[in-house]
Amino acid sequence: MLSRIAFLFPGQGSQTPGMGLDLVERYPDVVRPYFETADEVLGIQLSRLCFQGDAEELRETSVTQPAVYVASLAAAAVLREKGIRPAVVAGHSLGEYTALVCAGVLDWIDGLKLVRRRGQLMSEVNRRTPGRMAAIIGLPAPQVRDMCAEVSRTLGVVVEVANYNSARQTVVSGIVQGIDEVSRLAVRAGASHVADLKVGAPFHCSLMEDIAAEFSHGLEAVTFSTPAVPVVANTTASYVHSGAEARELLRRQLAAPVRWQETLQLLAREEVEAFVEAGPGRTLTNLSRAEHPSLPAQTAGTARHIEQALEKLGSVAV
Repeated sequence: MLSRIAFLFPGQGSQTPGMGLDLVERYPDVVRPYFETADEVLGIQLSRLCFQGDAEELRETSVTQPAVYVASLAAAAVLREKGIRPAVVAGHSLGEYTALVCAGVLDWIDGLKLVRRRGQLMSEVNRRTPGRMAAIIGLPAPQVRDMCAEVSRTLGVVVEVANYNSARQTVVSGIVQGIDEVSRLAVRAGASHVADLKVGAPFHCSLMEDIAAEFSHGLEAVTFSTPAVPVVANTTASYVHSGAEARELLRRQLAAPVRWQETLQLLAREEVEAFVEAGPGRTLTNLSRAEHPSLPAQTAGTARHIEQALEKLGSVAV
């Protein structure tokens, strides 16, 4: 059995109608308490939205964030129950909260309240200043960053790099007009593809700075502990050493880019033997395979995928 496994937790955009339903059906004792408690704590039928909601319902940021968070925690709980435990964890954007819970830094109910509030505040930003995000595929990040700077200068709008995902994928975030223009320039420069993301606000850019102070109040009210499992932060692509540092990095994360390519590079240097994406979707699995094809990468967001991961990673029989 592999001993150095990295759990990767997905962020917003990975949501899928029906997520978590097969986990509840296949592993009710492990999974059901997460969804039942989330319904009670949040005062909304999050379980119904996950199991029966359509794509439009799940796109609302204040719903998406707790939904993906709880579905990811449930998947990780099943993996642990079956003997798969991480040697290190990392999460993409929203997924960093799940990673901190998995690392023992954050109580999961405290994390649930934080991601719900985070989603609400981000939605408010988008209502005041509509924006969106797009993935530019096939151009180097410095070229995309220069395009953003040019468009910001010429149009006088916010458009910035939000995610450094891989050598071939850079995500931009900002005002709709700015994203449209950067997308046009990217296609003209030879980008192989430009894709709008399934998110409800322009995350990880300076438009989010206005909510940082308000969100800080919520962070300060929560206990953050020293990591029991190594965890890599988005904004630094390096390890979190203390609870206080984890809190500060979550505050900075709102308006700072996600350094995911560097995160994967760090994990590869640390001789991780496999990546397991615990949660809905397969975005992080695909990025891992593209960046480090020699390392196994398994998606583990459904019962079927978890069982496949268990078989491939050499765990006990399901």
